[in-house]
Amino acid sequence: MEPLIPDEYRELRESVRALAEKKIAPFAHDVDEAARFPQEAWDALIAADLFAAHVDSKYGGQGADALATVIIIEEIARVCGASSLIPAVNKLGSVPLILAGSEEQKKKYLPKLVKGKGFSYCLSESEAGSDAAAMKTRAVNKDGSWVISGSKKWISNAGESDFYTVLASTDPAAGAKGITAFIVEKSDAGVSFGAHEKKMGFRGSPTREVYFDEVVVGDDRRLGDVGAGFSIAMKTLDHTRITIAAQALGIAQGAFDAAEKYSHERVQFKKPIFDFQGVQFMLADMAMNIAAARELTYAAAVKSERGEKDLTFYSAASKCFASDTAMKVTTDAVQVLGGYGYVSDYPVERMMRDAKLTQIYEGTNQVQRIVMARHFGDL
Repeated sequence: MEPLIPDEYRELRESVRALAEKKIAPFAHDVDEAARFPQEAWDALIAADLFAAHVDSKYGGQGADALATVIIIEEIARVCGASSLIPAVNKLGSVPLILAGSEEQKKKYLPKLVKGKGFSYCLSESEAGSDAAAMKTRAVNKDGSWVISGSKKWISNAGESDFYTVLASTDPAAGAKGITAFIVEKSDAGVSFGAHEKKMGFRGSPTREVYFDEVVVGDDRRLGDVGAGFSIAMKTLDHTRITIAAQALGIAQGAFDAAEKYSHERVQFKKPIFDFQGVQFMLADMAMNIAAARELTYAAAVKSERGEKDLTFYSAASKCFASDTAMKVTTDAVQVLGGYGYVSDYPVERMMRDAKLTQIYEGTNQVQRIVMARHFGDL
């Protein structure tokens, strides 16, 4: 089910798949069972220059375009969803810097990111999820510096990452137009982290609250203009929702691979269950929807790279369709495996739990449909 893409992308897929099978897959079960950080994947991705491959080569990265980044995340997610959040979060956290940062800021932070200093993204709050403009975290200008106070919720890789893009209100009366973006470092005085969330899926990826207790940062940590933060955040999501689509795609593919393999091995009534039409139809539907999700996701990645005007629609559509596909495919994979699908001896129950989150974060799929509807005029 390989789409029509140039050979270099096929070669990249083979390379990342080999790495994932050898260095990440053997630990995926334990990472999930123990809800521990996938350190093996973190180290392997740094060693292979895949930790932040999207970073331009002039800052030490691979300069991977959006499609290459999608393939990297997809192949990692195929064996371990939690591990795929490492490159995905690094892109999410650093895209605001890439879009709106000064050259001095890029030279300071991007080379460090490439070498293994993670970059997380702090937008959501306890009372500001889909309604991001309702955030309560404040940044007050004092003597030329900014004092940040508040907290951010559901932050992926919090505590592991060294750098954080933080959205804070600098003018509450202005609403969305009063939000500004900053870079905060883990080592800054006043930064602390809450307990690890006990999650249904993606158990190996730490999700924690981040607290800012009068954290003082210089104006050189501000990204873009004062009041431009919300616009930067929304532009960021246009590019990074596609990485969630890639993640969902990889999870779905991994579940399909396991189900298809099992259907040839499991014998009932003296023949493999694959020979039963009911199972064949399930597998056919799974493969068909994965193929459709891949085409849409790759198209969105190309539009991201080109900066096309209908990117917002395609980004939301790819995330929505791929994650809905992942949920359906993993559920059906559990069904194909029957009782074995319901126990952790096989990976499909983990993949089913992981798939659920892809329908929720970086904007629920209900929000994605609102986003798509608002951009019909761009098509």
